[in-house]
Amino acid sequence: MAYTKINYKTVEPVAEAMHFLREPLDSDTVGVTVVDCGPGWTGKTHDHAEEDHEEVYLLIEGEGTVIVDGDDVPMQPGDAIRIAPDATRSIRAGETACTFVLVGAP
Repeated sequence: MAYTKINYKTVEPVAEAMHFLREPLDSDTVGVTVVDCGPGWTGKTHDHAEEDHEEVYLLIEGEGTVIVDGDDVPMQPGDAIRIAPDATRSIRAGETACTFVLVGAP
């Protein structure tokens, strides 16, 4: 089949917020994650240096902050940020819920 379709809400979230879609979509190279953050939710600080994956974080709704190498980057709906593989990153939701789409690839 030339395509795979799913609804991210049918994928069990990890850490109460992260819907990892690479496997359900049967994707070989592109990772996609939808993060439905509750108010004040904070993600784990990590990098992707070992996998050499850069990522793009796109805020769809709400307010949040992406912390990159210790720098707070405030995000508004429609904002996107590219993050280098070796940079540490995490997400912190604001006072209201927010939704990010994360896309990563080597």
